[in-house]
Amino acid sequence: MSAPAATIRVLLVDDHPVVRDGLRGMLSGAADIEVVGEASDGAEAVDRAAVDRPDVVLMDLRMPNVDGVTAIRRLRERGLPCRVLVLTTYDTDQDVLPAIEAGATGYLLKDAPREDLFRAVRSAARGEAVLAPSVATRLMGRVRTPVAEPLSQRELEVLSLIAAGSTNRDAASRLFISEATVKTHLLHIYAKLGVNDRAAAVAAAFHRGLLRPDT
Repeated sequence: MSAPAATIRVLLVDDHPVVRDGLRGMLSGAADIEVVGEASDGAEAVDRAAVDRPDVVLMDLRMPNVDGVTAIRRLRERGLPCRVLVLTTYDTDQDVLPAIEAGATGYLLKDAPREDLFRAVRSAARGEAVLAPSVATRLMGRVRTPVAEPLSQRELEVLSLIAAGSTNRDAASRLFISEATVKTHLLHIYAKLGVNDRAAAVAAAFHRGLLRPDT
């Protein structure tokens, strides 16, 4: 008989008590998910995460004092191993991109159905990227729009490693950054080169002389 699945520990972060109460009630319907704490702003979230050691932090973005993006950065700076699943009302570029670049594992909207939230929490706990459909569409739209902007030194470093066969995890380890940051750099590279996948990015980089065969 297989061992029972480990319970996923969740920290709720939102400045509205009613929202936190609603999420707690909703998540209580999943046998494998346990809410271990709550926070009303980003600063409190970082402190609570250090104490409660959640597997997943459900993070609102627009909060007083310390916002969600800043909190995500602070969690990473402190080396806390929790995954951050953004849960917000907003899906604009100004909200989505900074959150993903800061290290969020996923981005979900508050109108998501209950089962979608359950699946997102489970996926985030496994380290899998989770994106609301509107967010994924927005990001792909940026990827397919060429931008007349040179690649940064860090983007060139990421692309060089990818061209040499590194996975996102390998590149993250070599550059001492998170996998989420590598993914963000790749999105920026795709947008600047006007391509939509890794192979096309490498081919375009060689064609434009950004990479050499001996790189």
